[in-house]
Amino acid sequence: MQIALAQINSHLGDFSYNKNLILKQIQKADDQNCDLIVFPEASLFGYHPVDLLERSSVVDQQLKCLDEIAQKMPRGLVALVGAITRNPKPSGKPYQNSAVLIRYKKKNKIFPKQLLPAYDVFDEGRHIEPGQIVKNTFTFKGKRVLVTICEDIWGWKQPEQERSLYDSNPLKKVKSKDCDLVLNLSASPFTSKKPKSRNFVCEKTVNHLKAPLVYANMVGAQDEIVFDGGSMVWDKKGNLIHKCAHFEEDFYVFKLEDLHKKKPQRLKKTKSIEAIHSALVLGIKDFVSKTGFRRVHLGLSGGIDSAVVLALAVQALKPKDVTAIALPGPFSSDLSFSLAKALAQNLEVQLHSIDIESIYHETLSQFESVIGKQEFSLLNESLQARIRGVLLMAFSNRHQSLLLNTGNKSEMGTGYSTLYGDQVGGLCPIADLVKVKVFQLAEYINRNDEIIPKEIITRPPSAELRPNQKDSDSLPDYQDLDLWVEKLVEKKQQAKGVVPNKILRMLMLSEFKRWQAPPILKVTDHAFGRGRRLPIAHKAYY
Repeated sequence: MQIALAQINSHLGDFSYNKNLILKQIQKADDQNCDLIVFPEASLFGYHPVDLLERSSVVDQQLKCLDEIAQKMPRGLVALVGAITRNPKPSGKPYQNSAVLIRYKKKNKIFPKQLLPAYDVFDEGRHIEPGQIVKNTFTFKGKRVLVTICEDIWGWKQPEQERSLYDSNPLKKVKSKDCDLVLNLSASPFTSKKPKSRNFVCEKTVNHLKAPLVYANMVGAQDEIVFDGGSMVWDKKGNLIHKCAHFEEDFYVFKLEDLHKKKPQRLKKTKSIEAIHSALVLGIKDFVSKTGFRRVHLGLSGGIDSAVVLALAVQALKPKDVTAIALPGPFSSDLSFSLAKALAQNLEVQLHSIDIESIYHETLSQFESVIGKQEFSLLNESLQARIRGVLLMAFSNRHQSLLLNTGNKSEMGTGYSTLYGDQVGGLCPIADLVKVKVFQLAEYINRNDEIIPKEIITRPPSAELRPNQKDSDSLPDYQDLDLWVEKLVEKKQQAKGVVPNKILRMLMLSEFKRWQAPPILKVTDHAFGRGRRLPIAHKAYY
């Protein structure tokens, strides 16, 4: 049996694009005399559709494209395509997340997903009815094939977990004697810890069923989540035989009968910061293109955060499609502008400079003539930030350009930002990175050449909204802040001590800002965004 593994980048809701992409891979597999081609989860619909499933007309369009794929299937090749299908039962949720077996001039066979995740960014049970894994088998070329979808192989208790996420593991009901091959269609998002977890569940599945496993994972980004691919083939002894590329589309063909002859691959450890860099570049690239934009811009301050975002944007797009805008104000240093200018030159991007000082003083004068004067305060700082936000959005309107926000996770976690000011934007690429990770990313970007001027990396961070301002004036030391943002948000630990409790209170009181923040790119196990559902109005500050 010759099997093709098609790791593709599906576009959510663009059924015509996905259909053509799938047909192209099917033709490629047919040209190489394959018997079976396996696609990722929801490869025809895109993932995750969430409340798009409230509109039955959307599902109808996808099913129409599924029929068109079936009509063009070549003789002798079978395809397993991820799609949303209708629940055939009159009760329950209206749809199923399915793997659809498509054959030449034969009725499609449907294998629904059983384990529906309801944690972090997932909420599949909202519209999806579960299937039963024990029924998801078919016989092909004398082999008994078990079809699973993503979470179906994640019922095993992970070593770091106190308990399993599910009451029971449906794979345990499948006997090894009833299975010669396991296929898994996945749309598994990237986090820095995910590769290790995937290897664990794949090994556990193979060791339980004593059968080879084909793991087809989606690649590409959708809103805040990034799918990193890394599709795999495992032999029945639990050896990794092949791993596809990460963060790009890939296509792999192998003979099932030859797996035992192949030399197992070593599990390569990619540096965490390298993988994060690749994830953010892909996340920016896909977010921009899939939302219909062609260009981006951002406010370039001469600080580390905006420098890193600018470098990522240039890698994701092209220098000609990225614009930097310096917005010096009454407390901005000449050094900040010179560093911003040097960075823009290094990256070959256009840099505009709009001095906001006169706008600030005129706006403040108009305000104080009606409301009255007072001593310099947070009002004065926020006013500068909001003027910058207005100008950055004006550029977006003029040039149909997507504004990239430059806030990091430590700032977002403490509310150290101005609503409708420096928090404005259409996407916040580094909002899942604490400050130390931003510095590590800058060093990684500079691994071969000094793209980001070294002084940007070494100078003390400052918002430059008042004389001689430093971030440390308002925030705990970043070493403590980063540590406790990770502990409180990602690890959900208790706050112990004066500084941790101060950070926790800042975290709780600033939730209203995060509800109004731009989408972020998720690279940790627990990011701000869709997967974190904290209320605003509460008194639980402990």
